[in-house]
Amino acid sequence: MGSDLTLLDSWPSPFGMRVRIALAEKGIDYEYKNENVLEKSDLLLKMNPIYKKIPVLIHNGKPICESLIMVQYIDEVWNDKSPLMPKDPYQRAVARFWADYVDKKIYDSGRKIWSTKGEEHETAKKEFVEVLKVLEGELGDKPYFGGEKMGYVDVAFIPFYSWFYTYETCGRFSIEAECPKLIAWVKRCLEKESVSKTLPDSHKVYDILKSVYGF
Repeated sequence: MGSDLTLLDSWPSPFGMRVRIALAEKGIDYEYKNENVLEKSDLLLKMNPIYKKIPVLIHNGKPICESLIMVQYIDEVWNDKSPLMPKDPYQRAVARFWADYVDKKIYDSGRKIWSTKGEEHETAKKEFVEVLKVLEGELGDKPYFGGEKMGYVDVAFIPFYSWFYTYETCGRFSIEAECPKLIAWVKRCLEKESVSKTLPDSHKVYDILKSVYGF
């Protein structure tokens, strides 16, 4: 399907990383435009007038917004290469459920770790670790959330690994100590070039988040 493909993104964004990983898994060429999220471009405002945020995938002049929708779109359009979603309808529904869980839980609970203090901060850490443990329980002994191969839920979740250092530094705890199976899964994902070449250095992510949020 057409090669006129552009991604409006910001390099530290785990949501944009999802799209980049999906495109890399499919071997799809595209134009990358790094956006300044504090000074939004006219193109971004035009392509995503409702939410006015990155990432936005523009395919043949038409925008697709919201990262999980973009990953599904990529999987459906380029369905002859490295499928990310299961074929079985029920398993597809399960995958969507867990990707939605990641969306609803990880970012917000993780953000509380650096934006709260005192008792609220301790509660935030516990809540975040509990979210990770729920995901670790779903992973179980499988190599990937998608089974034997990396799939939709893996693509949805693995970008947040680049933020783990920030969570651990601000929260003064070890994710590996709390969720060793999850970190083993991370290491398997990082063996894939689509992941290792997409995820930025976690220390650089920490520095940019610190400069933006002032923690």
